[in-house]
Amino acid sequence: MPVPLHSFLHLLFIGIIALFPVVNPIGSALIISPYLSRLSESRKKNAVRKITMYAFFICIISLFAGHWILELFGISIPVIQVAGGILICKMGWVSLSSDQQQGSDQEKEDTEISTADISDQLFYPLTFPITTGAGTISVLFTLSAHSADKNWETYLINTSAIILAIIIMCALVFFFYSHTKTIIQKLGANGQNIANRIFAFLIFCVGLEIAVTGVKAIFH
Repeated sequence: MPVPLHSFLHLLFIGIIALFPVVNPIGSALIISPYLSRLSESRKKNAVRKITMYAFFICIISLFAGHWILELFGISIPVIQVAGGILICKMGWVSLSSDQQQGSDQEKEDTEISTADISDQLFYPLTFPITTGAGTISVLFTLSAHSADKNWETYLINTSAIILAIIIMCALVFFFYSHTKTIIQKLGANGQNIANRIFAFLIFCVGLEIAVTGVKAIFH
C-alpha cells in the first residue's frame, strides 16, 4: 500500500475512533429525543439538518482555527474542558431529575412550547454541548496537532482524513437524530425511560470526567 494512502487511512481510522465516543451519536440522539419527538416530521428534519450543519462547522472551526481563537481570548484548553464539562453535567442532571411521566394535557402544552421554541435551542444546548462539546473540541485540537507536518502534501492528506472523519460523524448524527422515533419505538415506553436515564447518567459522568480532566490539567 502506498505510504500516503496508508497515512490517510490510518488517520481516518484514528479520527473516527477518537470522535465517536465524544460525539456519541446514539446516546445523544436519545438525550435530545424529548426536544424533537413533539415536532412535525418536516420541522424535525429541518431541525436535524441545522444541528448537523452547526456540528460540522463547530468541528471544522475547531480543527483549523480553534487554537488561535483560544489564544485571542486568552483561554486555555483545560478551562474549556472545565466549563464544557460543567455544562454537560448540567444537561445530564436535568435529564436525570426530570419527571418522565406526563399527562396528556401537559403533553399538549409541551407540544406548543416545543414547536415554538425549538429553533432557539438548536445551537445551544442541542448542538453545543450535547452533540459537539468540549470533549469533541479537545479531540480535534489533538488530531490537528497530530496531523501537522512541514510537508504540505502530507499535511493536506492528513487534514483530509480528519475532515472525512468529521463528515462521517456528522452523517451518523443526522441518521440517528432523524430516526430517534424508530429507536424509541423499538425500545418501548419503559425501554425509552430506562435508556434516557442511563444515557443521562452517562452524559453526567462524561461531563464530570471532562471537568475533572480540565481541573487536573490546570493544577499540573
